[in-house]
Amino acid sequence: MKNLLILGAGTAGTMMANQLRKKVNLDEWKIKVVDQYPQHYYQPGFLFLPFGLYSERDVVKPKRRFIPRAIEYVEAEVDQIEAENNKVILKNGQHLGYDILIIATGAKTAPDQTEGMLDGDWRNRVFDFYTFEGAASLRRALENWKGGRLVVHISELPIKCPVAPLEFTFLADWWLTQRGLRDKTELVFVTPLSGAFTKSIASQVLGHLLDEKKIKVVHDFAIGSVDHEKHRIVSRDEKEVAYDLLVTVPTNMGDAVIERSGLGDELNFVPTDKQTLQARARDNIFVIGDATDLPASKAGSVAHFESEVLSKNILHYIKGEPLEADFDGHANCFIESGYGKAFLLDFNYDLQPVPGTYPLPGVGPFSLLKESRVNHWGKLAFRQIYWNVLLKALPLPGIGHLMSRVGKQIPADALPLKAAA
Repeated sequence: MKNLLILGAGTAGTMMANQLRKKVNLDEWKIKVVDQYPQHYYQPGFLFLPFGLYSERDVVKPKRRFIPRAIEYVEAEVDQIEAENNKVILKNGQHLGYDILIIATGAKTAPDQTEGMLDGDWRNRVFDFYTFEGAASLRRALENWKGGRLVVHISELPIKCPVAPLEFTFLADWWLTQRGLRDKTELVFVTPLSGAFTKSIASQVLGHLLDEKKIKVVHDFAIGSVDHEKHRIVSRDEKEVAYDLLVTVPTNMGDAVIERSGLGDELNFVPTDKQTLQARARDNIFVIGDATDLPASKAGSVAHFESEVLSKNILHYIKGEPLEADFDGHANCFIESGYGKAFLLDFNYDLQPVPGTYPLPGVGPFSLLKESRVNHWGKLAFRQIYWNVLLKALPLPGIGHLMSRVGKQIPADALPLKAAA
Protein backbone atom coordinates (compact mmCIF):
# COMPACT_ATOMS: atom_id res chain seq x y z
CA MET A 1 0.00 0.00 0.00
CA LYS A 2 1.17 3.50 -0.82
CA ASN A 3 0.32 6.46 1.39
CA LEU A 4 -1.43 9.69 0.44
CA LEU A 5 -1.41 12.13 3.35
CA ILE A 6 -3.57 15.26 3.64
CA LEU A 7 -2.56 17.83 6.28
CA GLY A 8 -5.60 19.82 7.35
CA ALA A 9 -9.32 19.00 7.53
CA GLY A 10 -10.67 22.48 6.92
CA THR A 11 -12.48 23.45 3.75
CA ALA A 12 -9.74 22.51 1.27
CA GLY A 13 -8.54 19.34 3.01
CA THR A 14 -12.07 17.99 3.47
CA MET A 15 -12.94 18.63 -0.17
CA MET A 16 -9.80 16.80 -1.28
CA ALA A 17 -10.55 13.84 0.97
CA ASN A 18 -13.99 13.51 -0.59
CA GLN A 19 -12.70 14.03 -4.13
CA LEU A 20 -9.94 11.42 -3.82
CA ARG A 21 -12.11 8.82 -2.08
CA LYS A 22 -14.05 8.52 -5.32
CA LYS A 23 -11.09 8.65 -7.73
CA VAL A 24 -8.07 6.92 -6.16
CA ASN A 25 -7.81 3.13 -6.07
CA LEU A 26 -8.15 2.46 -2.33
CA ASP A 27 -6.83 -1.09 -2.80
CA GLU A 28 -3.48 0.45 -3.70
CA TRP A 29 -3.51 3.72 -1.79
CA LYS A 30 -4.17 4.44 1.86
CA ILE A 31 -5.45 7.98 2.45
CA LYS A 32 -5.02 9.70 5.81
CA VAL A 33 -6.16 13.14 6.95
CA VAL A 34 -4.44 14.83 9.89
CA ASP A 35 -5.88 17.77 11.83
CA GLN A 36 -5.49 18.87 15.43
CA TYR A 37 -8.83 20.63 15.88
CA PRO A 38 -12.12 18.70 16.35
CA GLN A 39 -14.47 21.43 15.11
CA HIS A 40 -15.13 22.48 11.52
CA TYR A 41 -16.07 26.13 11.11
CA TYR A 42 -18.12 27.68 8.33
CA GLN A 43 -15.88 30.72 8.24
CA PRO A 44 -18.05 32.91 5.95
CA GLY A 45 -20.65 32.72 8.71
CA PHE A 46 -18.37 34.55 11.15
CA LEU A 47 -19.42 37.74 9.34
CA PHE A 48 -23.01 37.29 10.54
CA LEU A 49 -22.30 36.25 14.15
CA PRO A 50 -21.59 39.76 15.53
CA PHE A 51 -24.96 41.00 14.27
CA GLY A 52 -26.91 38.07 15.72
CA LEU A 53 -27.87 36.80 12.25
CA TYR A 54 -26.21 33.40 12.75
CA SER A 55 -25.74 31.30 15.85
CA GLU A 56 -23.00 28.88 16.86
CA ARG A 57 -25.11 26.01 15.55
CA ASP A 58 -25.03 27.54 12.07
CA VAL A 59 -21.25 27.72 11.81
CA VAL A 60 -19.76 24.90 13.92
CA LYS A 61 -19.93 21.14 13.28
CA PRO A 62 -17.63 18.17 14.06
CA LYS A 63 -14.90 17.63 11.46
CA ARG A 64 -15.22 13.86 11.58
CA ARG A 65 -18.75 14.13 10.18
CA PHE A 66 -17.38 15.23 6.80
CA ILE A 67 -14.44 12.82 6.43
CA PRO A 68 -15.40 9.68 4.45
CA ARG A 69 -15.32 6.41 6.39
CA ALA A 70 -12.89 4.89 3.90
CA ILE A 71 -10.30 7.48 4.90
CA GLU A 72 -8.37 7.37 8.17
CA TYR A 73 -8.73 10.50 10.27
CA VAL A 74 -5.92 11.34 12.71
CA GLU A 75 -6.66 14.02 15.28
CA ALA A 76 -3.19 15.25 16.19
CA GLU A 77 -0.93 18.27 15.91
CA VAL A 78 1.77 18.24 13.26
CA ASP A 79 5.22 19.24 14.47
CA GLN A 80 7.19 19.15 11.22
CA ILE A 81 7.21 18.06 7.60
CA GLU A 82 10.48 16.36 6.63
CA ALA A 83 10.09 16.73 2.88
CA GLU A 84 13.50 15.26 2.12
CA ASN A 85 12.50 12.07 3.97
CA ASN A 86 8.86 11.92 2.82
CA LYS A 87 7.48 11.91 6.33
CA VAL A 88 5.49 14.00 8.77
CA ILE A 89 6.33 14.12 12.48
CA LEU A 90 3.47 14.63 14.91
CA LYS A 91 3.76 16.41 18.26
CA ASN A 92 3.19 13.08 20.01
CA GLY A 93 6.32 11.70 18.36
CA GLN A 94 4.54 9.54 15.79
CA HIS A 95 5.98 9.50 12.26
CA LEU A 96 3.72 9.28 9.21
CA GLY A 97 5.35 8.38 5.92
CA TYR A 98 3.88 9.42 2.61
CA ASP A 99 4.29 8.94 -1.12
CA ILE A 100 2.13 11.97 -1.87
CA LEU A 101 1.52 14.87 0.50
CA ILE A 102 -1.26 17.45 0.17
CA ILE A 103 -0.81 20.54 2.30
CA ALA A 104 -4.15 22.10 3.24
CA THR A 105 -3.12 23.79 6.48
CA GLY A 106 -4.92 27.05 5.71
CA ALA A 107 -4.26 30.54 7.02
CA LYS A 108 -4.61 31.94 10.52
CA THR A 109 -4.86 35.38 12.05
CA ALA A 110 -1.66 36.60 13.70
CA PRO A 111 -2.50 39.64 15.86
CA ASP A 112 0.89 39.29 17.56
CA GLN A 113 2.49 40.56 14.33
CA THR A 114 1.26 44.11 15.08
CA GLU A 115 2.84 45.93 18.01
CA GLY A 116 0.32 46.58 20.78
CA MET A 117 -2.62 44.75 19.18
CA LEU A 118 -2.76 42.17 21.97
CA ASP A 119 -2.33 44.71 24.77
CA GLY A 120 -5.04 46.12 27.03
CA ASP A 121 -7.71 46.86 24.41
CA TRP A 122 -7.74 43.36 22.92
CA ARG A 123 -11.26 41.91 23.27
CA ASN A 124 -12.23 45.06 25.18
CA ARG A 125 -12.20 47.72 22.47
CA VAL A 126 -10.29 45.80 19.79
CA PHE A 127 -11.94 42.78 18.16
CA ASP A 128 -11.56 40.57 15.12
CA PHE A 129 -14.29 38.58 13.40
CA TYR A 130 -12.04 36.15 11.50
CA THR A 131 -12.12 33.69 14.40
CA PHE A 132 -15.15 32.18 16.10
CA GLU A 133 -14.01 33.49 19.49
CA GLY A 134 -13.45 36.96 18.08
CA ALA A 135 -16.82 37.12 16.32
CA ALA A 136 -18.63 35.92 19.46
CA SER A 137 -16.85 38.50 21.61
CA LEU A 138 -17.63 41.24 19.11
CA ARG A 139 -21.32 40.34 19.25
CA ARG A 140 -21.30 41.03 22.99
CA ALA A 141 -19.53 44.34 22.43
CA LEU A 142 -22.02 45.48 19.79
CA GLU A 143 -24.93 44.61 22.08
CA ASN A 144 -23.62 47.30 24.47
CA TRP A 145 -22.77 49.87 21.75
CA LYS A 146 -24.34 53.29 22.34
CA GLY A 147 -22.44 55.26 19.72
CA GLY A 148 -18.98 56.67 19.03
CA ARG A 149 -16.24 55.97 16.50
CA LEU A 150 -16.38 52.48 15.01
CA VAL A 151 -13.31 51.70 12.88
CA VAL A 152 -13.06 48.69 10.54
CA HIS A 153 -9.43 48.01 9.67
CA ILE A 154 -7.33 45.72 7.46
CA SER A 155 -3.75 45.18 8.68
CA GLU A 156 -2.19 43.89 5.45
CA LEU A 157 -2.83 41.61 2.50
CA PRO A 158 -3.30 38.81 1.65
CA ILE A 159 -6.22 37.90 3.91
CA LYS A 160 -8.88 35.24 3.86
CA CYS A 161 -11.96 36.44 1.98
CA PRO A 162 -10.64 39.89 0.99
CA VAL A 163 -14.17 41.34 0.63
CA ALA A 164 -15.24 40.42 4.19
CA PRO A 165 -14.04 43.68 5.81
CA LEU A 166 -16.16 45.65 3.32
CA GLU A 167 -19.11 43.37 4.01
CA PHE A 168 -18.75 43.94 7.74
CA THR A 169 -18.70 47.70 7.20
CA PHE A 170 -21.84 47.63 5.04
CA LEU A 171 -23.65 45.37 7.50
CA ALA A 172 -22.61 47.61 10.39
CA ASP A 173 -24.16 50.58 8.58
CA TRP A 174 -27.41 48.62 8.19
CA TRP A 175 -27.35 47.23 11.76
CA LEU A 176 -26.70 50.63 13.33
CA THR A 177 -29.49 52.20 11.26
CA GLN A 178 -31.94 49.50 12.35
CA ARG A 179 -31.17 50.31 15.99
CA GLY A 180 -31.27 54.08 15.67
CA LEU A 181 -27.52 54.32 16.30
CA ARG A 182 -26.21 55.29 12.86
CA ASP A 183 -26.44 59.04 13.50
CA LYS A 184 -24.58 58.48 16.77
CA THR A 185 -21.79 56.47 15.11
CA GLU A 186 -18.92 57.62 12.93
CA LEU A 187 -18.12 54.64 10.72
CA VAL A 188 -14.55 54.52 9.34
CA PHE A 189 -12.98 52.02 6.93
CA VAL A 190 -9.17 51.86 7.07
CA THR A 191 -7.29 49.96 4.37
CA PRO A 192 -3.68 49.52 3.20
CA LEU A 193 -5.00 49.75 -0.38
CA SER A 194 -5.37 52.89 -2.48
CA GLY A 195 -8.99 51.92 -3.23
CA ALA A 196 -11.85 49.95 -1.75
CA PHE A 197 -10.77 46.66 -3.38
CA THR A 198 -7.79 45.08 -5.11
CA LYS A 199 -9.34 45.23 -8.61
CA SER A 200 -10.00 48.62 -10.23
CA ILE A 201 -13.53 48.23 -11.65
CA ALA A 202 -14.91 46.65 -8.47
CA SER A 203 -13.01 49.20 -6.40
CA GLN A 204 -14.83 52.06 -8.15
CA VAL A 205 -18.25 50.48 -7.61
CA LEU A 206 -17.65 49.57 -3.98
CA GLY A 207 -15.92 52.87 -3.25
CA HIS A 208 -18.99 54.72 -4.54
CA LEU A 209 -21.16 52.67 -2.18
CA LEU A 210 -18.94 53.64 0.76
CA ASP A 211 -19.49 57.29 -0.18
CA GLU A 212 -23.26 56.79 -0.48
CA LYS A 213 -23.39 55.30 2.99
CA LYS A 214 -21.30 58.18 4.40
CA ILE A 215 -18.54 55.86 5.53
CA LYS A 216 -15.22 57.64 5.92
CA VAL A 217 -12.34 55.88 4.17
CA VAL A 218 -8.65 56.09 5.10
CA HIS A 219 -6.49 54.72 2.27
CA ASP A 220 -2.84 53.64 2.14
CA PHE A 221 -2.68 52.97 5.87
CA ALA A 222 0.18 50.59 6.70
CA ILE A 223 -0.29 49.86 10.37
CA GLY A 224 2.70 50.14 12.67
CA SER A 225 1.10 49.76 16.11
CA VAL A 226 -2.02 49.88 18.24
CA ASP A 227 -1.92 52.43 21.07
CA HIS A 228 -4.30 50.97 23.65
CA GLU A 229 -3.81 53.84 26.09
CA LYS A 230 -4.99 56.51 23.65
CA HIS A 231 -7.22 54.09 21.72
CA ARG A 232 -5.76 54.71 18.28
CA ILE A 233 -3.98 52.89 15.50
CA VAL A 234 -0.74 54.39 14.19
CA SER A 235 0.68 53.85 10.71
CA ARG A 236 4.34 53.39 9.87
CA ASP A 237 4.40 56.95 8.52
CA GLU A 238 2.79 58.18 11.78
CA LYS A 239 -0.78 58.74 10.60
CA GLU A 240 -3.27 58.17 13.42
CA VAL A 241 -6.86 56.91 13.48
CA ALA A 242 -8.69 57.07 16.80
CA TYR A 243 -11.33 54.49 17.75
CA ASP A 244 -13.90 53.76 20.40
CA LEU A 245 -14.36 50.29 18.92
CA LEU A 246 -11.83 48.79 16.50
CA VAL A 247 -12.85 45.84 14.34
CA THR A 248 -9.56 44.71 12.85
CA VAL A 249 -8.43 42.07 10.42
CA PRO A 250 -5.01 41.07 11.78
CA THR A 251 -2.16 39.88 9.58
CA ASN A 252 -2.99 36.50 8.05
CA MET A 253 -0.25 33.86 7.96
CA GLY A 254 0.16 30.25 6.98
CA ASP A 255 0.43 27.58 9.67
CA ALA A 256 3.53 27.65 11.88
CA VAL A 257 4.36 24.08 10.82
CA ILE A 258 5.24 25.47 7.39
CA GLU A 259 7.84 27.75 8.93
CA ARG A 260 9.23 24.96 11.13
CA SER A 261 9.54 22.78 8.02
CA GLY A 262 11.29 25.41 5.91
CA LEU A 263 8.63 25.20 3.19
CA GLY A 264 7.13 28.69 3.24
CA ASP A 265 7.67 32.33 2.37
CA GLU A 266 7.89 35.18 4.91
CA LEU A 267 4.18 34.73 5.74
CA ASN A 268 4.41 30.91 5.90
CA PHE A 269 2.52 30.40 2.63
CA VAL A 270 3.85 27.58 0.46
CA PRO A 271 5.30 28.52 -2.96
CA THR A 272 3.02 26.71 -5.41
CA ASP A 273 2.68 26.43 -9.17
CA LYS A 274 -0.34 28.64 -9.83
CA GLN A 275 -1.82 26.37 -12.51
CA THR A 276 -0.93 22.78 -11.48
CA LEU A 277 -0.98 23.32 -7.65
CA GLN A 278 2.25 21.36 -7.26
CA ALA A 279 4.62 22.66 -4.60
CA ARG A 280 7.76 24.21 -6.02
CA ALA A 281 9.90 22.51 -3.37
CA ARG A 282 9.07 18.84 -4.13
CA ASP A 283 7.31 17.02 -6.96
CA ASN A 284 5.32 14.77 -4.60
CA ILE A 285 3.93 17.67 -2.54
CA PHE A 286 0.80 19.53 -3.61
CA VAL A 287 -0.85 22.55 -1.99
CA ILE A 288 -4.45 23.75 -1.93
CA GLY A 289 -6.56 26.52 -0.45
CA ASP A 290 -5.31 29.26 1.83
CA ALA A 291 -1.98 27.50 2.39
CA THR A 292 -0.72 28.46 -1.09
CA ASP A 293 1.09 31.63 -2.12
CA LEU A 294 -1.05 31.91 -5.27
CA PRO A 295 -2.18 35.36 -6.50
CA ALA A 296 -5.79 34.20 -6.10
CA SER A 297 -8.35 35.00 -3.41
CA LYS A 298 -8.13 33.00 -0.21
CA ALA A 299 -11.76 31.93 -0.28
CA GLY A 300 -13.83 28.77 -0.12
CA SER A 301 -14.89 29.02 -3.76
CA VAL A 302 -11.24 29.05 -4.81
CA ALA A 303 -10.53 25.94 -2.76
CA HIS A 304 -13.53 24.27 -4.42
CA PHE A 305 -12.29 25.07 -7.93
CA GLU A 306 -8.74 24.08 -6.99
CA SER A 307 -9.92 20.72 -5.66
CA GLU A 308 -11.29 19.78 -9.08
CA VAL A 309 -7.95 20.54 -10.72
CA LEU A 310 -5.82 19.00 -8.00
CA SER A 311 -7.75 15.73 -7.87
CA LYS A 312 -7.06 15.27 -11.59
CA ASN A 313 -3.38 16.11 -11.14
CA ILE A 314 -3.01 13.65 -8.28
CA LEU A 315 -4.24 10.93 -10.62
CA HIS A 316 -1.84 12.12 -13.33
CA TYR A 317 1.03 12.04 -10.84
CA ILE A 318 0.13 8.51 -9.70
CA LYS A 319 0.16 7.34 -13.33
CA GLY A 320 3.39 9.17 -14.16
CA GLU A 321 1.60 11.47 -16.60
CA PRO A 322 2.19 15.21 -17.17
CA LEU A 323 0.18 17.48 -14.89
CA GLU A 324 -2.59 19.70 -16.26
CA ALA A 325 -1.90 23.46 -16.00
CA ASP A 326 -5.62 23.93 -15.59
CA PHE A 327 -6.28 26.23 -12.62
CA ASP A 328 -7.00 29.74 -13.85
CA GLY A 329 -7.42 31.48 -10.48
CA HIS A 330 -11.22 31.30 -10.67
CA ALA A 331 -12.96 32.91 -7.71
CA ASN A 332 -16.47 34.03 -7.03
CA CYS A 333 -17.88 35.60 -3.92
CA PHE A 334 -20.99 37.35 -2.71
CA ILE A 335 -20.60 40.72 -0.98
CA GLU A 336 -23.31 41.60 1.51
CA SER A 337 -24.14 45.30 1.17
CA GLY A 338 -26.88 45.57 3.79
CA TYR A 339 -30.64 46.04 3.64
CA GLY A 340 -31.18 42.58 2.16
CA LYS A 341 -28.98 43.10 -0.88
CA ALA A 342 -25.62 41.82 -2.08
CA PHE A 343 -23.14 41.94 -4.95
CA LEU A 344 -21.51 39.01 -6.74
CA LEU A 345 -17.96 38.97 -8.11
CA ASP A 346 -16.64 36.37 -10.56
CA PHE A 347 -13.04 36.64 -11.76
CA ASN A 348 -9.74 34.85 -12.32
CA TYR A 349 -6.03 35.51 -12.86
CA ASP A 350 -6.64 37.31 -16.17
CA LEU A 351 -10.04 38.97 -15.80
CA GLN A 352 -11.05 41.26 -12.96
CA PRO A 353 -14.67 41.46 -11.75
CA VAL A 354 -16.96 43.03 -14.39
CA PRO A 355 -20.74 43.53 -14.75
CA GLY A 356 -22.98 40.88 -16.25
CA THR A 357 -25.14 37.92 -15.24
CA TYR A 358 -24.17 34.58 -13.67
CA PRO A 359 -24.12 31.72 -14.42
CA LEU A 360 -26.43 32.06 -17.45
CA PRO A 361 -26.09 34.98 -19.90
CA GLY A 362 -29.02 37.38 -19.69
CA VAL A 363 -30.84 35.07 -17.27
CA GLY A 364 -28.60 34.89 -14.24
CA PRO A 365 -30.29 34.58 -11.85
CA PHE A 366 -27.40 36.44 -10.20
CA SER A 367 -26.15 39.91 -11.17
CA LEU A 368 -22.43 40.56 -11.39
CA LEU A 369 -21.04 43.69 -9.77
CA LYS A 370 -24.55 44.96 -9.08
CA GLU A 371 -26.69 44.97 -5.95
CA SER A 372 -29.70 42.69 -5.91
CA ARG A 373 -31.90 40.80 -3.50
CA VAL A 374 -31.32 37.58 -5.44
CA ASN A 375 -27.60 37.90 -4.72
CA HIS A 376 -28.43 38.27 -1.02
CA TRP A 377 -30.52 35.11 -1.12
CA GLY A 378 -27.61 33.38 -2.85
CA LYS A 379 -25.29 34.45 -0.06
CA LEU A 380 -27.63 33.01 2.57
CA ALA A 381 -28.19 29.81 0.58
CA PHE A 382 -24.45 29.24 0.32
CA ARG A 383 -24.29 28.02 3.93
CA GLN A 384 -26.42 24.99 3.13
CA ILE A 385 -24.55 24.44 -0.13
CA TYR A 386 -21.28 24.52 1.79
CA TRP A 387 -22.27 21.92 4.39
CA ASN A 388 -24.19 19.61 2.05
CA VAL A 389 -22.54 19.96 -1.37
CA LEU A 390 -19.11 21.62 -1.42
CA LEU A 391 -17.51 19.79 1.51
CA LYS A 392 -18.76 16.50 0.12
CA ALA A 393 -17.24 17.32 -3.29
CA LEU A 394 -20.58 17.00 -5.06
CA PRO A 395 -20.87 18.71 -8.47
CA LEU A 396 -22.45 22.14 -8.89
CA PRO A 397 -24.28 21.97 -12.27
CA GLY A 398 -23.27 24.75 -14.65
CA ILE A 399 -20.43 26.02 -12.46
CA GLY A 400 -17.03 24.67 -13.47
CA HIS A 401 -13.53 25.31 -12.22
CA LEU A 402 -12.66 27.33 -15.35
CA MET A 403 -14.13 30.81 -15.30
CA SER A 404 -16.55 31.48 -18.14
CA ARG A 405 -16.68 34.83 -19.91
CA VAL A 406 -20.21 34.15 -21.11
CA GLY A 407 -22.65 36.71 -19.75
CA LYS A 408 -19.94 39.19 -18.80
CA GLN A 409 -19.73 42.76 -20.08
CA ILE A 410 -15.98 43.04 -20.54
CA PRO A 411 -14.38 46.41 -21.33
CA ALA A 412 -11.28 46.11 -23.52
CA ASP A 413 -9.10 47.61 -20.80
CA ALA A 414 -10.24 44.99 -18.27
CA LEU A 415 -8.19 42.27 -19.99
CA PRO A 416 -4.42 41.85 -19.89
CA LEU A 417 -2.72 42.35 -23.24
CA LYS A 418 -2.26 38.62 -23.92
CA ALA A 419 -5.95 37.89 -23.26
CA ALA A 420 -7.17 40.90 -25.24
CA ALA A 421 -5.07 39.82 -28.22
